[in-house]
Amino acid sequence: MSSISDLITRNYNNFRGVDFTNNDVKVNRSPETVNMWKKYDDSDCVQTRPGINLLTTFENKILGLFFLNKNNILHVLVHVGTKLYKWNNYPNNPVDKTELFTGMNIIESNSFVFENTLFIKDGINYLEYDGDELKKVVGTIPITSYYKNPNGSTNIDETTDTDLVYQPVNCLTSYRKNAFIGDGTSTEYYLDAQDLDSANYYLMEATINGLLKVENVDFRVDRKEGIVTFNKAPAKDTEVIITYSKTGDDYLGRILNCTLLCEFDNRIFFSGNPNYPNAVFHCELNDPRYVRDTAYYECGLNQAQIKALIPGNNVLWVIKSIEQNSSSIYYLTPTLDSTYNKIYPSVNGSISLGCVSTGINFNDDIVFFSNRGLEGVAKSTLYGEQLIQHRSSYVDAKLLLEDNYKDIKLAEYNGYLMCLVNSHIYLADSRKKFQNTSNDIEYEWFYWELPNNINFIKEYRQELFLGNENGELFLLSGTSDIDKNIYSCWTTPKDDFGYPSYTKTTNKRGNVADVKIMGNKAIQLDTIVDNKLKTKNVYTDEKGYITYRIKDKKFKDIQLKFSSNKPFGLFSCTLQGFVAGYIKR
Repeated sequence: MSSISDLITRNYNNFRGVDFTNNDVKVNRSPETVNMWKKYDDSDCVQTRPGINLLTTFENKILGLFFLNKNNILHVLVHVGTKLYKWNNYPNNPVDKTELFTGMNIIESNSFVFENTLFIKDGINYLEYDGDELKKVVGTIPITSYYKNPNGSTNIDETTDTDLVYQPVNCLTSYRKNAFIGDGTSTEYYLDAQDLDSANYYLMEATINGLLKVENVDFRVDRKEGIVTFNKAPAKDTEVIITYSKTGDDYLGRILNCTLLCEFDNRIFFSGNPNYPNAVFHCELNDPRYVRDTAYYECGLNQAQIKALIPGNNVLWVIKSIEQNSSSIYYLTPTLDSTYNKIYPSVNGSISLGCVSTGINFNDDIVFFSNRGLEGVAKSTLYGEQLIQHRSSYVDAKLLLEDNYKDIKLAEYNGYLMCLVNSHIYLADSRKKFQNTSNDIEYEWFYWELPNNINFIKEYRQELFLGNENGELFLLSGTSDIDKNIYSCWTTPKDDFGYPSYTKTTNKRGNVADVKIMGNKAIQLDTIVDNKLKTKNVYTDEKGYITYRIKDKKFKDIQLKFSSNKPFGLFSCTLQGFVAGYIKR
């Protein structure tokens, strides 16, 4: 029987993240770890995650948290169930809150800030808050025709009576303005639309050189024909502006029922309307209160739902759900147009793998979740086509088994993409990437388990907020979970010392781990020998290192497991052993 008696020293360092594949795990990754991460602004060790601190409790499910910093005053609004509150004494508890609105949709809402005003969308409402007042968005009233003669013609080209269209119809308002130049004799003014809304809905107004005129006092209206008849003809060369109302076919609903929004090219883009599953709408340049009726683009002919709008690489990516044999990725490219200045024609990409939940631009990486895990959209350098690259191989074995995988919530925090599902957070590390066997660029990952059934996540200025259906709102901070200890562990991979056919025996001496000094006197070190856990000893981090005696014999493979119910950090560890005889049957 042959044997090898040379001493072998195994060094485990430069830890990178988890590997839940259970397949040839590298020495710098962990097949069993929880509640650890790298806090790069602190040190390069793996260490226990921060705790969660209860800020306050609302009466219902938290569906949105919004911040408006105006004139150095921070305004905080919270979407709770069907209500929208202003949190007056943020972040103090108990809450001093003001109810701003009731009738919110019971889904997570979105927001953006434009010119010191906060805008909120929830799938049935479009609201704005300026720091003093919350109100429904009132659409900009467009001037749909300009410098018309009273009979509706124009003098732009004497050979035609084609109107000069100044501004298109705004989906966010039924009101429109027509501008005329008086001729001194005409009392009848022909509007650019017929079948106007009734007087019960809107009693029309007009101005003549800025002087207000009122329907049934200064003029009368034929709504069927769209004709306004003044009591007295406006003087020659006077400016006559008539405001009327004509409700478009579900124009307002096009935008109100959208559940997705994003900012791109100084415009807000909307989508997710179940009645228009292919459509993407957008507002006018620098005016979120104006969405022209022609400003929409259809992405594909099928009815697959749009799941995400993602700005990146100078285009707007439109990611759709799975639809067999059809492209699931489209992109809108800013293009100059002689009439509308900017348009965004839809181009289908070359990827058919659909999205099952959502996506995001993660540090210039366009990513989304498919039924296989996290995917990235890359571009071929040879043909310029889009290629799909997998980004989550090391966590797929656990991530894809999550019950609510299709309801993942995302937030960027401290260089990580935080993927929340079932009170678990999967952290994709933007600073650590690697190339897999298919030459795809992938992320390193960490994995957390949170208490209190967390299902809401929001980042604001490097603070991470978490919420649940009970209305509890937490802040990621401190060293415990609401005064409860955090269990965390880091386990080295199965190690056969490079001799899979031989038994091994550990060396009792020469084993050391470099740890972060955090005042922890209860770091437990166990060994897992041929899949059996063997409890060892408890150590303190007061010296910045710990030495340990390992007495395991005649094993095939071995793992070290560091764990604690208090915060700890691990830089590296070693294990020494001897290789003995062949493994017997």
